[in-house]
Amino acid sequence: MSLKVWGTLPGEDGLAFDGDRIAPGREGWLRAVDVRAGAATAFRWLCQLRIAPYSYDWIDNAGRRSPRALTPGVDDLAEGQRWMTIFDLVAFEPGEQLTLRMATRTGRRLFGDILVTYLVRDLGPGRSRLVAKLHVPAPRGRLERLTRPLLAGGDLLMMRKQLRTLAGLAEG
Repeated sequence: MSLKVWGTLPGEDGLAFDGDRIAPGREGWLRAVDVRAGAATAFRWLCQLRIAPYSYDWIDNAGRRSPRALTPGVDDLAEGQRWMTIFDLVAFEPGEQLTLRMATRTGRRLFGDILVTYLVRDLGPGRSRLVAKLHVPAPRGRLERLTRPLLAGGDLLMMRKQLRTLAGLAEG
């Protein structure tokens, strides 16, 4: 089992992710999930990441439950906004994708300059996909080389839960 790819369909690795333009040449780790809801609804739920992580709240949200109802105004996007307390919004295409960069004040020293692009694919009425791509730089030093498998495994577990939770809420 690869820690770098989960849930993707053939061809999704070739999609146009904003993070590839912002940080070209980086390794990409892909995660994806089907959503039985339209792309607009899926994107709206994706915007909820601005206020909570939607994965294992007891680990990455100080035990507080991520909201189960849409928060008004959270989809008013602007570059520089803080997301999930450890990321900043660096690029977005409304209704399509968001690119977040790990903030310098957090884990960048441990894991490097990580970007993640969340992309919503419209598959027709009532169907979409959430596809996430981590844009991972080459390890710069011994610490990053040692922590890379931990990052890949931890991200796989957390993002799989996150994407499934967002899909379930969009479908509900």
